[in-house]
Amino acid sequence: MSSAADTAALAGLFASAFLAGSILPAQSEAVLAALLIAGRQPAALLVLVASLGNIAGALLNYGLGRSADRFRHRRWFPLSAAGWDRSAALFNRWGVWSLLLSWLPIIGDGFTVLAGAARTPLGRFVALVSIAKAGRYAVLAALL
Repeated sequence: MSSAADTAALAGLFASAFLAGSILPAQSEAVLAALLIAGRQPAALLVLVASLGNIAGALLNYGLGRSADRFRHRRWFPLSAAGWDRSAALFNRWGVWSLLLSWLPIIGDGFTVLAGAARTPLGRFVALVSIAKAGRYAVLAALL
């Protein structure tokens, strides 16, 4: 595989992991699995790129959560005031440790948004989300 093709494959993996880490629906595991099976790049590099993309997507969610307070009472906001309060209470009940579940589809994204809204310290957020997201990709790589 050429260097340009390798770069494109890694960029595609990063992009799919970024989208999957954000509130947008995407399937980065399939992209990672295909690249692992192809065996043209080291597994550690693929896990690193996927992890960095997914963590970056979670950071986008964190930023959205930090700004959600300004918009959560608008008609177009995706959650009702009661729904937002229930979600915030759930996050506050489990605290930052819920970020270890940020690798889960759909609800994991919600935890990263709520962490931003709860003003979770950024260092703690990055550490816990990194463990969760890199751990998921490492397990997938080990299984293949």
